[in-house]
Amino acid sequence: MSKIILTGDRPTGRLHIGHYVGSLRRRVELQNSGEYDKTYIMIADAQALTDNVDNPDKVRENIIEVALDYLACGLDPSKATLFIQSQISELCELTFYYMNLVTVSRLQRNPTVKAEIQLRNFEASIPVGFFCYPISQAADITFCKATTVPVGEDQLPMIEQTKEIVHKFNSIYAPDKPVLVDPQALIPEAEACKRLPGTDGKAKMSKSLGNCIYLADTADEIRTKVMGMYTDPLHLQVSDPGHLEGNTVFIYLDAFARDEHFERYLPEYANLDELKAHYTRGGLGDVKVKKFLNSVIQEELEPIRNRRTEFAKDIPEIYNILKKGSDAAREVAGQTLSEVKQAMRIDYFEDSEMIKAQSERYAE
Repeated sequence: MSKIILTGDRPTGRLHIGHYVGSLRRRVELQNSGEYDKTYIMIADAQALTDNVDNPDKVRENIIEVALDYLACGLDPSKATLFIQSQISELCELTFYYMNLVTVSRLQRNPTVKAEIQLRNFEASIPVGFFCYPISQAADITFCKATTVPVGEDQLPMIEQTKEIVHKFNSIYAPDKPVLVDPQALIPEAEACKRLPGTDGKAKMSKSLGNCIYLADTADEIRTKVMGMYTDPLHLQVSDPGHLEGNTVFIYLDAFARDEHFERYLPEYANLDELKAHYTRGGLGDVKVKKFLNSVIQEELEPIRNRRTEFAKDIPEIYNILKKGSDAAREVAGQTLSEVKQAMRIDYFEDSEMIKAQSERYAE
């Protein structure tokens, strides 16, 4: 069986370093690994409209922002299929069929759905499209028969829901020869990459909270945000012992810092463990640690920012890439939909045997 990756992002704004360490960096590695036969990267604009229905321009304008971030990070159209969700109408039809396989109570129990509803204050009035987006996501994953879905830990309940839909569909409609593929989640291996907090120390990095470092930020913007990061509120004097737990600066260092960074920017320490040891016993100030983190992040993001600037010089070509990818994805989705309809026995015009049998029965 082919090994296929499906992943993507909602186009509600520019992508930030939480996206980068949580998924983008890993996607590029997987794309270049040679281990996978196909890689599909989706810009989930239809899903974004479920809670931005009154602001379609926000979604529309951010298509290009996300695409630029993808390309700047190293996603390669010659190796991966980059496409726009709304341009694949077959996904809507798959979603409709899958709706019959999921109960309302099951959707209500989905932890990710519950958390997102609370975050958006939808408790009193939940749009049906938003409520059903786990089913839509199942269509996204299954249209290309993805075997691997790179996600953060917070999205694991969504993958579990997809697996349930796959199992139920196959058991009802295709018990002898499964049509849909059971996907497996691939979560970041490094603990720090599973959920990068906001610069203010809040658990979620969010555009609305203004606590993000964006991939497109200038060097000055990055420096300002890093130097203003939340650290240890009890570390009032340089001589005070510092605490690592909940310390945003050290969480970011866990995600970004490598031994060679110390050689370049902080040679008095051999590695991050030595820096942490000094901080916890006291005698190391937050400003020095933040300056080191700034150097590390600047090194990581500068080439991404430069590539983004180059790609932005030819916007029509970016849309051409997305159109080609969408056309390719639509062709694959059409084939899967045909197999689904055949399994569900609703391929009336393609079932010549059924037509022949009925003709003979009525001729008698």
